[in-house]
Amino acid sequence: MATPVAKTDKPVAAPSGPAGSGRPRTPRPPRPNYRQIHQFPLPVNVHHVPPVIPHNPLSLISVALSYLTFLIMPPRQEVYSAYFDKATSSIHVTDEKSIKALWEMGFFGKGSLSRSEPSWLAREKKRRGLHDGKTSEEITRARREERRALKLERARLEKQAIEETLKAEAAARESGSTEATGQTPEDKADGTATTAEKISLRKLKDAKILEAREARLAAQDAEAAKKTETNGKSVRFSPLVQKKEFSSNSPSSETVAEPLDADDFPNEEHLQLSNEEAFFLAYGLGALQVYDAPSTSTTQSTSPTPIQALLQQFCHHSFQPARDGTASLQPDDPFMISYTVYHHFRSLGWVIRSGVKFGTDYLLYNRGPVFSHAEFAVVVIPSYSHPYWSETEERKNYTAEKQARSWWWLHCVNRVQAQVMKSLCLVYVDVPPPAASIDDVGALFGQYKVREFMIKRWTPNRTRD
Repeated sequence: MATPVAKTDKPVAAPSGPAGSGRPRTPRPPRPNYRQIHQFPLPVNVHHVPPVIPHNPLSLISVALSYLTFLIMPPRQEVYSAYFDKATSSIHVTDEKSIKALWEMGFFGKGSLSRSEPSWLAREKKRRGLHDGKTSEEITRARREERRALKLERARLEKQAIEETLKAEAAARESGSTEATGQTPEDKADGTATTAEKISLRKLKDAKILEAREARLAAQDAEAAKKTETNGKSVRFSPLVQKKEFSSNSPSSETVAEPLDADDFPNEEHLQLSNEEAFFLAYGLGALQVYDAPSTSTTQSTSPTPIQALLQQFCHHSFQPARDGTASLQPDDPFMISYTVYHHFRSLGWVIRSGVKFGTDYLLYNRGPVFSHAEFAVVVIPSYSHPYWSETEERKNYTAEKQARSWWWLHCVNRVQAQVMKSLCLVYVDVPPPAASIDDVGALFGQYKVREFMIKRWTPNRTRD
């Protein structure tokens, strides 16, 4: 029989910090509702049709009403605009609504002034005091500082436990009895060894170095603040600046810049899309129109680039430097190979991002970078298994050079992925023979085949019999 618990009106105490610290733990700032923000996986409006239940006649009525609603008010597909920059060989989106939509619905592109999510405007407003909330970078920095403080506190407690155990053993040896601790010397030795396994001297040394560094920086800041209060702020100019004379009639001395409001603050960041992302949005989803970059003398073209011309442009710019526009397309162009893999995984529902920071071609996320880390790292390798590529000796030498990889390379890439807790996936793309025409883009990419191989690093201590 359960014992009733008496209710009380006393407030519940806040959770304390690490064990033995006695300091209250600061509450972590609430995270944004990413489920609501990124509820749509792709920037496509879909008309949902209710299921048909055979034993329920009312379901047929709901399906008929759904189709009638679709005929009367069809969903409007939003088409976004971007322009191609030949200098960087990438696609730029400058409209703020388009930037927000493409990032929130599918995690396309990256901010030109940010690491991933376009957050420069929020960070700049925060720096100028126009924004009270915390940016994603500040939340990540605070979480890392909290984790580092917890590690230092844990190392201090483990060191304190070792010192107390050693003192108790020394006292027991001096008195010649074990009544003070209630344990035998063997038990104490085992406990000391177990505690010593939890902590390393290197961690304690790092903790001491960090504490000394923080104390030194705090002392320097206090000394600098004291000098500023007593002597005032002093500015030292270089000799060139000291010789420079400014006239009082200059426009900068007559006008004083007015403070900007939070709503009027200009956004200098744009969304930068890769060629694979832009072509998937333009060809695969029909949600993007790519224009030529506007120049100083002419305005932006009014008509978007056709899909066939866009494919040729991306293939030419997949080389460094860019290939001549009059050259014919080859089936093993870098863009053809990389886009085949990108379209393959995007069609399977994966969120695919660049993997250059881990030495791979792509990273595969289950839902997106704000929900979890990438699970797989993808390396793309062209494969020339078609008989066309082995007809002549020249083609054999060409294909052998294109797909040559060394075991040293594979070991290095696999070791990096094992360190960052990712599974390495080798993706072989079977290259077809050259096509006569590129008018039918779907038939062109339909000739490519993708084969996936998972590579797992062999560790002797985990695979013993």
